[in-house]
Amino acid sequence: MTSPIPTDPASSDPAPHDDLELTILMPCLNEAETLEVCIRKAQGFLARTGIRGEVLISDNGSTDGSQAIAERLGARVSHAPRRGYGAALINGIETARGRFVIMADADDSYDFENLEPFVERLRAGADLVMGNRFRGGIAPGAMPPLHKYLGNPVLSFIGELFFRPGIRDFHCGLRGFNRARIRDLDLQTTGMEFASEMVVRASLARYRIEEVPTTLKKDGRSRPPHLRSWHDGWRHLRFLLLFAPRWLFVYPGLVAFFLGAIAVAVLSFGGVEIAGVGFDVTTMVYASALCVIGFQSLLFFWLTKLYATQEGFLPTSERYRRIVAKWSAERGLLIGLGLFLLGIVIGIVQVTLWGSLDFGQQNAAQAVRIAVPSALTIILGFQTVMMSFFSGVLTTPRREQRPEAVIES
Repeated sequence: MTSPIPTDPASSDPAPHDDLELTILMPCLNEAETLEVCIRKAQGFLARTGIRGEVLISDNGSTDGSQAIAERLGARVSHAPRRGYGAALINGIETARGRFVIMADADDSYDFENLEPFVERLRAGADLVMGNRFRGGIAPGAMPPLHKYLGNPVLSFIGELFFRPGIRDFHCGLRGFNRARIRDLDLQTTGMEFASEMVVRASLARYRIEEVPTTLKKDGRSRPPHLRSWHDGWRHLRFLLLFAPRWLFVYPGLVAFFLGAIAVAVLSFGGVEIAGVGFDVTTMVYASALCVIGFQSLLFFWLTKLYATQEGFLPTSERYRRIVAKWSAERGLLIGLGLFLLGIVIGIVQVTLWGSLDFGQQNAAQAVRIAVPSALTIILGFQTVMMSFFSGVLTTPRREQRPEAVIES
């Protein structure tokens, strides 16, 4: 294996090389058909522009001789220990020697010969530079219609709505970044979600993200791509939702909780008619269920936020830190007990009213009007108590576990 710049074999991170500006990184899994042309284009770009750089192939277990092709052409090969698109790129970022990294697939669909806009933006201080295929041009047959008109526009819209990165092509595979800044994000996903994680984490960290036009042409492979449209599209959407707990939990939860609570409160005093449609105790029962669902969603947000911020998945804002500092499991327990007891009191009132009838037959509608608020507050109180205990577990101060303790367990 040829290596134009020596590395320290005792370190998992290559020795720094201040004069090496750019690493052109290609993840590779059985790309023998197109790898050579991609490497030659990347090397031609470096030679034409005079940029001191390297071409790095992060191999993901190829069995078609891709490694030998790369070595023969003078590219450096790094073997990713784990399978997966994200795992290959994480390995490549860790072993890259350039100050900047430009990454793209080795299928000859991206333009390795015209990377100057990426380098210029990185030199000007951008942390992450995304390509925009819709602005630069998509050749006929280069992107399936499902991806072009549905998948990419929808996911890019959701990504922009949730995280505000200021880009219009959220999943372009050609992108450049400041290696040190991206390493600071400690990206974790090893599959296709890695592309989304990079943009999401950079947005949450308030990195400087810019976008430049780039082109996409039909890839040069005879085999089908590794990408699975619906499966991988769902994985990207799921990742975006998990990193946006306000959109996943808070906004739907608030709507459901207040809509249900208001309906229960109004109907407790009697039925109402709106536009000729009557709403009474049946609506009240379903409204109470909606209120409980909304409340559970809000509790899930709080617990998710506590866990995700402690584990480093999500950043913390100053407002969030103030709220956590004021919140305690004991306060939650008191609120929960208060709601629970309120429900019990309402229930006692109902039993008292029933006693005034010598425990005989009651008016069904009137009974439900009292029973639903009683049951609702008891449920909300109990859930609050349980959430408070669980949040107390998550926020209990603890020391880091010793390595030998991990081994013994």
